[in-house]
Amino acid sequence: MSSRPLLRLRRGEERRLRAGHLWIFSNEIDTSATPLTSFELGQLVTVQDQRGQSLGTAYINPGTLIAARLLSRQDEAIDVAWFAAKLRRALSWRDRLYRSPHYRWVYGESDGLPGLVLDRFGDIVVGQLTTAGMNLQQRAIEEAVRRVLDPRVLLWKNDGGARALEGLPEEVRAAWGEPPERVEVVESAADGGQVVFETELGGGQKTGWFYDQAFNRSQLARFMKAGARVLDVCCYAGGWAATAASLGASRIDCVDASAAALERAQTNVARQARTGASAEFFAHRGDAFDVLAQLAEAGERYDVVVVDPPAFIKRRKDIPQGEAAYRKLNQLALRALSDEGLLISCSCSYHLTIDSLQTAIQSAARHVDRSVQIIYQGMQSPDHPVHPAIPETRYLKSFFCRVTRG
Repeated sequence: MSSRPLLRLRRGEERRLRAGHLWIFSNEIDTSATPLTSFELGQLVTVQDQRGQSLGTAYINPGTLIAARLLSRQDEAIDVAWFAAKLRRALSWRDRLYRSPHYRWVYGESDGLPGLVLDRFGDIVVGQLTTAGMNLQQRAIEEAVRRVLDPRVLLWKNDGGARALEGLPEEVRAAWGEPPERVEVVESAADGGQVVFETELGGGQKTGWFYDQAFNRSQLARFMKAGARVLDVCCYAGGWAATAASLGASRIDCVDASAAALERAQTNVARQARTGASAEFFAHRGDAFDVLAQLAEAGERYDVVVVDPPAFIKRRKDIPQGEAAYRKLNQLALRALSDEGLLISCSCSYHLTIDSLQTAIQSAARHVDRSVQIIYQGMQSPDHPVHPAIPETRYLKSFFCRVTRG
């Protein structure tokens, strides 16, 4: 038995943990036996049920709703060797999945490392520490990364909103190495080919790339014809747009509120010319709803329209307003789509269910007198595995829809 402080749960509150979840909420803790004020921010604790039976090792944040997160179901040392074993297990799965070393290496709870994200760009690793408990383990994690992979660069991009909730400052800094301003990203296509992109690290969103959509993008080859006109809404660095360009699209239109994002998208579309693909590129900077309405009003029609917006629903209370926004965005997208065109509608809002997105698409279709057939339903890529006991690990929804008039 370790000498760690004990965290005692209230009677019956261990059931969710025993079922596989890793989170402990503040109202599940027996604060009369183990007051939250007695713990230090991020420290390791041994979790016990009301009868004193050990449930494992966790780290704690006494000031947040999710007060503790389980690291191990054993009362064991959490050290460099422990982290290295977890990292090796996560790496072995990704190495089986991908021919090129470009993927999410660690996906938090699903890899048994709540609060840690690591993305790999060849010999560069970009990480995020989103909780106080994992932040306290930063040095051990860095040493474990060296032992397992020893990348040329390890960049911590700790600038997400989750850190503020944990009482942590934002920072972007290299643990070692000199991070380049831009890196290449390689994604595999369903036809066996590869698409090469370019993205920023320090100045980009999240860790620099949205690997969660890579598998869905790879499916585009099954459904898009060469010569298609493609509209990529909320394009970021042009992942969808460049994929379409690599497949022989004749025209690419990108929509984003960020001028920098549109520049990256144009660069990535142009890169596909190296493979013999060549597409006209048009950038539309502005609000996605306004630009879609303007394009439809101007009579522009596209064979493929992709709507992949940021999360409209951050909290449960935002669900009604968010559902209306998804319905409106899809309605505008459908107006800009040619007959028998392909609508790719996505949501990364955890609080929007699959059924709710499907309903939003159907409601939007009827409003503009369109008929929809769902031909493919996607989720996040397999380097973002879903933990079956933690529904929060499944957030991305993607529908490929064949759309006809009437």
